[in-house]
Amino acid sequence: MSDLLVKLYALPAPADLSPQIAVRRAFAPERRVVSTWVRQRFGAGWADECEAAFARLPVACFIALREVEVLGFSCYDATARGFFGPAGVAESARKQGIGRALLLAALRDMAAQGYAYAIIGRADSPDFYRKHAGAIEIPDSDPGFYRGLIRQN
Repeated sequence: MSDLLVKLYALPAPADLSPQIAVRRAFAPERRVVSTWVRQRFGAGWADECEAAFARLPVACFIALREVEVLGFSCYDATARGFFGPAGVAESARKQGIGRALLLAALRDMAAQGYAYAIIGRADSPDFYRKHAGAIEIPDSDPGFYRGLIRQN
């Protein structure tokens, strides 16, 4: 899996969602709830990165909610500065535009923080990022930044 590059100065229009679904920056006191939700659905590694995004000011984690139910999340500056991710949507909430909305919320915030480009590290769904953010592959970037990553067995 190669890394992808996104031009933050050329992002598409924000996504339209059902009025019952809100996408917003997570609040610091929601860290434990959100990281637990991420850990249960996507594993400890992503939960650790999510917690790193909560350590940023402003918090670099966005969440999608239906009332108080978490449906998805997206982070940036968690793995490394300028990196988008991790991000995920609950299986039951997929195919509703939530992933696109979370992606664009985080990328737009990166642009507002002064980034011109974002890197999506080892994208497991490159077609999604190409379609919704105009991402392009970075040549010779596998495993890139992740070379030598220690993983728990």
